[in-house]
Amino acid sequence: MIRMGNSKNIPDIVIGRLPIYLRALNLLIAEQREYTSSHELGERLGISSAQIRKDLSHFGEFGKQGTGYNIAYLHEQIRQILHVDREWPMAVVGAGDLGRALVHYRGFVPRGFRVVCVFDNDPARIGEQIAGLTVQPMSELASQIAAHRIQVAMIAVPLEAAQEVATQLVEAGVEAILNYAPITISVPDGVQVQYIDPVAHLQHMTYYLTPKS
Repeated sequence: MIRMGNSKNIPDIVIGRLPIYLRALNLLIAEQREYTSSHELGERLGISSAQIRKDLSHFGEFGKQGTGYNIAYLHEQIRQILHVDREWPMAVVGAGDLGRALVHYRGFVPRGFRVVCVFDNDPARIGEQIAGLTVQPMSELASQIAAHRIQVAMIAVPLEAAQEVATQLVEAGVEAILNYAPITISVPDGVQVQYIDPVAHLQHMTYYLTPKS
């Protein structure tokens, strides 16, 4: 049984590792495995078994001494902890190459997310069909966010537009934003923001490389 306690006392870095554990469990389920251990998970993920046990202990006791973790059970418990045992409707703002790729991506639905709206301010893109969705003007954003009860959105616009878009999303009621624009956005307390910047990750890695002459 999940023991949440005071979720505010759980370090955010622990929450950030839960989706990684969930991904590993998905692969084990695909391999038709029934049980695993913190040691095996650690070897697969490059995380110490002690860290895995400590992370999971924030939420309850999921394993048995000598047996390990029932994979299907642990998978479902982590889904509940992350609130992805339900489907979250999402909006995508930006219908360029990146936005189109996000709308087309088939990996969201099996993991608890579904894109239901896509917006853009380019008249040439408004009205286009992307994976069965019609690109709508930004003037419709607030009403559509409310109509679909959307709490999660993804920003796929140029950096100079990202802050304005984020402000509009928050004002419309969005509480979690995944930002692909290479800029830090300002949001009120209580709004969750995550950033995906491929260039920043590439620059992180190249620090460790020795250029070949």
